[in-house]
Order: sequence, then C-alpha cells, then structure tokens
Amino acid sequence: MTRVLSIFPTRTSLLRIANARQRCYATAAESSLRTALFFPGHGVQRVGMTRAWLEAYPSTVRPFLEETDEILSYPLSKVIADGPVNKLNETENAQPGIMATSIMILRVLEKEYGFRTDEKIDVTLGHSLGEYAALVVAGYLEYPFALRMVRRRAEIMAECTRQAAQESGSTYGMMALVCEPERLESLIATIHQFLQPGAGSKVDSHEVPAIDQVLIANINSKNQIVLSGSFERIKQLLVQIREFGGHDPRAVEIKSNSPFHSPIMIPAMTYMRKTLRDGPVKFPANMPCISNVSGLPFRSKDDLKDLLSRQAVETVRWWDSIKYLDQTAKVKRWLGVGPGKVGRNLVGKEVGRSFAKGGGVWAISDPREVESTLRALEETEAEDISSF
Repeated sequence: MTRVLSIFPTRTSLLRIANARQRCYATAAESSLRTALFFPGHGVQRVGMTRAWLEAYPSTVRPFLEETDEILSYPLSKVIADGPVNKLNETENAQPGIMATSIMILRVLEKEYGFRTDEKIDVTLGHSLGEYAALVVAGYLEYPFALRMVRRRAEIMAECTRQAAQESGSTYGMMALVCEPERLESLIATIHQFLQPGAGSKVDSHEVPAIDQVLIANINSKNQIVLSGSFERIKQLLVQIREFGGHDPRAVEIKSNSPFHSPIMIPAMTYMRKTLRDGPVKFPANMPCISNVSGLPFRSKDDLKDLLSRQAVETVRWWDSIKYLDQTAKVKRWLGVGPGKVGRNLVGKEVGRSFAKGGGVWAISDPREVESTLRALEETEAEDISSF
C-alpha cells in the first residue's frame, strides 16, 4: 500500500506540471532550478546496506534486487547483503552495488510514499559513479543498460589497476588533500606546475607512461581535492609541494583501491565511447543533469556521450557543479539518496542558502530518515512557493 504523508499543495503540482518541459533545458538565466537530487560515488559501500530496506519494504525491494541480479546474471544482491567485505569492496561489485542501492531507495520513495520524482525534482547530479544513477533517474539512460555498463566499466577499471601494479610494482589509489579554503586555488596551481612537462620535479608528465602519472581526480569542495595514481608518485609530489611549493595540506588516504579519474583508466574511457556510440541514450529527457567533467548541464546527446566517456579519466568538478547550482541556478533544496553521508557532507558545507526560508540539505540512506525528510521537503517547498 502506498504511504501518503500528506497532500502536496495543488499550486505546486500545477506549476511543476505546466512548466516541466519548458524548464528542463532552460539555462539558469531563463529559469531557476529549485530542488536538486544527488547521488554518492565510490567508497560508500558497506556490507548489509540493503538489509534494513528489504526488511521495511519487502514488496518493493525484493523484486528490485531480483531484477538487478537478473540484469547482471550475477548474484550482486547476495554480495551486498552478506559480503564478505573484501568481495564487496572489489570495484566490479562496489560500483554497481552503490548504484543499485541508490536507485532502489528512490524506488521505495516512489512506490511506497507516492514521491513523484519528475514533479518534485528539478535537476539531478551524482558524484563520480553517482552520475550514472543521476542519468537514470533523469531519464537519459535506462536502468538495465546503465547497470550493465557500470559493471563492465568497473571490471575494466579493476583490470587496469591490476596491470599497472604488476608492471610497476607500485600500489595505486587516491589521496585527499585538505587545506584552508583561501589556499585551495594556490595549491591547485602549484600541483599543476609540478605536474607540467619540463617541471623541475619531473613527478609527472604526459611524456611518461600513464602508470607513472598523477592527476587531480576530484575538486570536491572549497578546501578539498583528491589526487589519483601511484601512492609513491603522490608522496613524491607531496614532498615537492611541501618543500618547494609553500603548502602543507593534510593528506588522507581514501577508500579506493584504484586510481579513478586518471590516465590509467583510458581503456575504460574507450569502452564507454564504444558502448555509448549507438547505445540507447535519450535526449532530451525529464530534467537537466549535471556533468562531472563540465560542472554544467549536459547540452545534447553527443555532449552527454562525450563527457560521460571522458569522466573515467578527467577531473570530477564537483565543487563547480555545486557552485553552479547554488549560485547561478539558485537551487535551494538538496536531497541526497544512496548509501552513506559523504555526499550530504560535501554539499552541506558548500551551500550558501541551506538554512534560508524554503531551503535545506537532506539525505536518505536509512529507512528511518524517509518520513521526516519527505515532510521537510514538502514544508520547505510550500515556504518557497508562498514567497513567490
């Protein structure tokens, strides 16, 4: 039985339905986007992350998990539920597992609570891997196609990492650097300087093999970036920027056993280009979706195919995405859906109007958060409408 918290304001529904197609691809100057739906990336996986959802909503969750296993011809739901941890943490399981869990939670909201995504959400985005869930929810990709693509892409990424480790003897992964906000721009410039061909440190260069390159994989917030590549090379770079670059960022190894968004992943980009070339991509779809590579909405089918492919090897401009939606598109309400709280934390500390009338940042990763979150969304939306 569908759970109904209350009746959404008639004026809200009418406004959204009437303007739905018109607002989908309008620029920020032409139309404001009020509510964003975002999804998490790699690293938030944990054994049992579907268990509470299955117990609370079996009639919705069980068929969805069975559908997921059937699409992949693989018992992914069992790996998610029972592990072991090292099995779930394998890239080829973690990435489709996170994506499936994110879509599953939204299915619960829609089927159990009558949440109308196409009416309540104006724009979607996802952090790295989360971009695939965002594209599915916005209507650009069908779930089965996207899930199979994510699984195969993850397998290729894992193989790229294994081959690089065998060839070099190095350990690969990702490391976050945290600094004072006023120092971030200078830190990024210093890193680029040391990574340029001909730079005195020779830490990185396009003249050296991909396995020896280091890249800024993510610009996550006003004071955090992520480096990707060989840990030995990353540590060499840190020595350079501390001794000669005038910076001393705090370095934290993150939960990833692969150097995502680096040149090592070129085979994954090649696979994506081939798969998307004639793949079932819909454009336009139900609402705008923000590209990790550009930090802006996808503008065409060809643009989507190009940027989504390049995302495997290029920097995730998450901070630019948030700034665009917050400062230019005037998004006021932010809803995160998926396992973990990383996405909410990254968004929450960056959004200027999160406590303004009609605004807020929420995340749903546990069934206990559903009713209070949907109620808060409804209340703040009503406040926003009344202020027009």
